[in-house]
Amino acid sequence: MNTADALPSQAVRPAPVGSLLREWRAARRFSQLDLALEAGISARHLSCIETGRARPSREMVMRLADVLEMPLRERNSLLLAAGFAPQYSEISLDTPEMARVRHAIDLMLSQQEPYPAFLLNRHWDLLMVNRAAQRINRFVMRGRSSAHQNMLRQFFDPQDLRAAIANWEEVAGSLIHHLHSEVAAAPTNATARALLDEMLSYPGVPARWRTRELEMPPSPLLATVLRRDQQQLRFFSSITTFGTPRDVNLAELRIESCFPEDEATAELCRQLAREAP
Repeated sequence: MNTADALPSQAVRPAPVGSLLREWRAARRFSQLDLALEAGISARHLSCIETGRARPSREMVMRLADVLEMPLRERNSLLLAAGFAPQYSEISLDTPEMARVRHAIDLMLSQQEPYPAFLLNRHWDLLMVNRAAQRINRFVMRGRSSAHQNMLRQFFDPQDLRAAIANWEEVAGSLIHHLHSEVAAAPTNATARALLDEMLSYPGVPARWRTRELEMPPSPLLATVLRRDQQQLRFFSSITTFGTPRDVNLAELRIESCFPEDEATAELCRQLAREAP
């Protein structure tokens, strides 16, 4: 468990606070004057912070982070770069402190039966899934298990779930669009950038997806269509996050719940549940 007073190993040599501020200011498309006005300080003082001629207080760091709408993990990084201890804890989901959270997640996943639901972190790693998700995965993959515990890799690897997605280009294009947005919104998130590069390296990925200006589907509700022979399952999804979290890991968790788009999908899900051992 990492506490607010413990410095993560990757933060032993933090980037200067000024460099981080410039990166985030550019990502948010703030001029120096814009950010200074929003934070209630002079542009000269902000310039001195960015160039290292002035050291910001802890309160100033948090005020700038608020204006830049930085996620909790990145706020901790900004504090470290300025020479302060992190403000937000980073507690593992499997610790006693998170028992109530795990119970709430278990309830949400089980209540979604007989339809799939997944718990993911910010890098699309599958942390927990309900039984419906396991049943449907086995059904469309003919009893095989996915080679990856990451949803993006499952969707982009031709040897994994990708082969069972009838509208793969439409769904994958939407995922790439989200990845581009995550990279643009969090310039210090090296893992998201690496994931984007990895997904773009898979075979059959259109070259136009390498830029953010890819064409998005016009429908406000994107369905994922899974197939096995002549049978199809059509799902749309909703995302649930925890409100006003004060922990880094908790802030990055999300539950994706899938709902049938038609009665044929709903009935097939019920049938798989009845036939399950």
